[in-house]
Amino acid sequence: MKLQESFSAALLNPRTPAPTGIVGYNDDIDRRFAVYSNNVQSGLINALATSYPVVAQLVGEAFFQAMAQMFIQKYPPDSPVMSTYGSQFAGFINGFAPARSVPYLADVARLERLCVQAFHAADICAVNPELLAQALDNPEGLAQLHLQLHPGVASLQSPYAIAALWAAHQSPGQIQGLNPRQPQSVLVLRNELRVEVFAVSSGCAVFVHLLKGGNTLGLAAGHALEADPDFDLGQALALLISHNTITGLQPTHEASP
Repeated sequence: MKLQESFSAALLNPRTPAPTGIVGYNDDIDRRFAVYSNNVQSGLINALATSYPVVAQLVGEAFFQAMAQMFIQKYPPDSPVMSTYGSQFAGFINGFAPARSVPYLADVARLERLCVQAFHAADICAVNPELLAQALDNPEGLAQLHLQLHPGVASLQSPYAIAALWAAHQSPGQIQGLNPRQPQSVLVLRNELRVEVFAVSSGCAVFVHLLKGGNTLGLAAGHALEADPDFDLGQALALLISHNTITGLQPTHEASP
């Protein structure tokens, strides 16, 4: 086990020679280990670049690779599934001093992580439209209704224009005139095989977040109105329904503890 631990640690540090105990058919062990180590590190950096393409574009290739190199030393993978690697990247960026000149970078990373999660979320069919219409047309039980949302749905609030920044990097020439210091809230969802990002009101973001947390429709709507007096429940529900994100209905008395 000690050899495995030293091997893993050396593998992710470009300045560390081959650990003691590694043998080969010739005396060039350090060089061969360095080649293998470089391949592993390059693979992890490429995995991060695939999950965080906008972050990479915002800071440039050289900066991103240096930042990713430091990240993988602190957070080695704990799963063979590379799509899950890098979930701590936004938090790392938030504490990475050289990135402070790009204050919105961590929130863009949070948005991109939600996009990755949405893309890989399980496929679940939307609730039957007739059942949904009946439930929403029942004023007595509406406030206590639980709306179950697709696992790929998520919301995020930011003091920066993260939706605009993300959209501007989906095609060339769209970033001119963009003010990144405008607060924005976003809704992330998957439409068939395409992940979509919408700028929404802060109230809508709160509403979706609370529904995802298992709260009732009434409680979620109430907190959304507190956060945003202009919150429109009808518009928020219409947005969720039109994108087939409501996958289940559950009255409070049937809710699981």
